[in-house]
Amino acid sequence: MKQQMKQQWIAVTMGDPAGVGAEVTVKALQELAGKLPAGLLVIGDSRFIRQAVAVCGLAMPVKSVAALDGVEPEAGSITVLDLGNADPALIPYGQISPLAGRAAYQYLESAIGLALEQKVAAVVTAPLNKAALNQAGHHYSGHTEIFARLTGAADYAMMLAEGSFRVVHVTTHVALRKACDLVTRERVYRVIKLAYAAGQQLKLPRIRIGVAGLNPHSGEGGLFGDEELREIIPAIERAAAEGIAVEGPVPPDTVFVKARSGIYDFAIAMYHDQGHIPLKLAGFTCDGGSMNIAGVNVTLGLPIIRTSVDHGTAFDQAGRGTASAQSMVDAIRLAVRLAGLAEGA
Repeated sequence: MKQQMKQQWIAVTMGDPAGVGAEVTVKALQELAGKLPAGLLVIGDSRFIRQAVAVCGLAMPVKSVAALDGVEPEAGSITVLDLGNADPALIPYGQISPLAGRAAYQYLESAIGLALEQKVAAVVTAPLNKAALNQAGHHYSGHTEIFARLTGAADYAMMLAEGSFRVVHVTTHVALRKACDLVTRERVYRVIKLAYAAGQQLKLPRIRIGVAGLNPHSGEGGLFGDEELREIIPAIERAAAEGIAVEGPVPPDTVFVKARSGIYDFAIAMYHDQGHIPLKLAGFTCDGGSMNIAGVNVTLGLPIIRTSVDHGTAFDQAGRGTASAQSMVDAIRLAVRLAGLAEGA
């Protein structure tokens, strides 16, 4: 992620047209209107954006553009880089569709290209559907892998954040049996370094990292598994020798409590659910059957800045205008901060 890139636009991809991406995007743009030092450019299909404005009961005009050159942000309106690739008559809400998967991928391609050309300062992504993506012939397990491939990044990691509670993952979208094999001393070390670099970019006054164990009780000295002894401890010692304030392996049932309470600025999780469950317990609330979702997904180690909502396409809510936009608001604010456009955005 580049610290010196300061442009006037933040790109927001619309995500899968059949999901809630367009709705949470327009809601977030309304909430943030006039509050950010950058323009917000939606990359998607203006037909779905206009539908989202209508179903959400908003009154924001939608401006469709074919290219970004010469376009200036307009207060109170939604600017859409319109790819014209999602016909609402062919893509119904709430259904897996290869047409939707193809469109969502094309939004990402366009946004990543603009970021690599430094025409936008960061990319914020609305959710896509993995099944639709794969049906469209794009065989990736998620956004993170697409960004890594299209930017040429070889060393990257997923970070989830809810306020100052941050979790960085050693492994993500793989079977649990395989995840254990991927917890190597080199990978754990690299993820610690990526977390430390993120702390520097966020200008944290001190960067303290807690590393979770893989096994119950962090292996109990080898009694419940030796991955801690063979792989995790050597990685921690290597990072500590370089001056990084890192501790562990901390038992997985306590490391996230310590991170949540501020003892650590980052917790390093060994596998997907180990990190996702505590983060979502902290950021997701349910009130009377309505889900309020806070939290941001960040891809560390890219040559560009990428943040995302921390939820899926929510097909069951699509087209109703009821989906919470809090995660999108958080993702946009964090993207602005990471781009160096505003310290407290």
